[in-house]
Amino acid sequence: MSTTTDSTPRAQTRGKNVHKGGGSVRRAPLTSTRAGRILISSILPLAILLLWQITTMMGVFTVGQLPSPVMVWQAFIDLIQRGQLGPYIGISVQRVLLGFSIGATLGLIFGAIVGLAKVWDYFFGSTFGAIRAVPSLAWVPLLLLWLKIGEESKVTLIAIGAFFPVYTTVAAALRHVDKQLVEAGRAFGLSGYQLFKTVQLPAVVPSVISGLRLALAQSWLFLVAAELIASSAGLGFLLLDSQNNGRTDRVILAIILLAVFGKTTDALLGLFEKWAVRRWA
Repeated sequence: MSTTTDSTPRAQTRGKNVHKGGGSVRRAPLTSTRAGRILISSILPLAILLLWQITTMMGVFTVGQLPSPVMVWQAFIDLIQRGQLGPYIGISVQRVLLGFSIGATLGLIFGAIVGLAKVWDYFFGSTFGAIRAVPSLAWVPLLLLWLKIGEESKVTLIAIGAFFPVYTTVAAALRHVDKQLVEAGRAFGLSGYQLFKTVQLPAVVPSVISGLRLALAQSWLFLVAAELIASSAGLGFLLLDSQNNGRTDRVILAIILLAVFGKTTDALLGLFEKWAVRRWA
């Protein structure tokens, strides 16, 4: 009885795979799953926390320079029990959201005006560019003289910080929309709002969201500037008050909270970005 040998390329390939231990199936990358992405993104924070704990245990820094993670956690619990931390967080988040909303809205409006018409670019461009160059702290004395120490001065400062990233990004994105796309839209009878909605808006949505995310980060920066100088509540005030009282544990706690809430609000804006890209882009 004769035995027929399968010499087709498929059989040869199968034989090589078997010879190599059946390694024909590729493993999916770790970043392809949500759990994998969370695992990777957790490595560095956990490593920093571990290094922090080790250095404090070895006495590399004094308690006044760098308290241990446990001491910072105890400061967190203490402020909650005193009923101070919740109001501080609430007032800071409120200031950021309000100032960001005002500044980003104005930035979208003026950015669209400047980006769609060169005459308005010439009219606003140089003036806004000069105002943009003014450091954030330089606004504080003037705002205190005009609006006093109340919420208006803080929200206005945050709105200034949020305005320019959105204004600059939107204006630049609209100026660089492919002219052929615009001409094609006009050839189909589109003009004005219909042209903007159908052609120009989808082209600039990713850039607009990037501007909004930059503006949100700027809002948190300007919040700290406002609360460090003229405030009696908030995370910025907690920073300054803790520094004056030598409470390094509370200073580090305030920094961690600013980082956490800044990242959280940025992540929420990232979810909006995904929806906006599906909706308009």
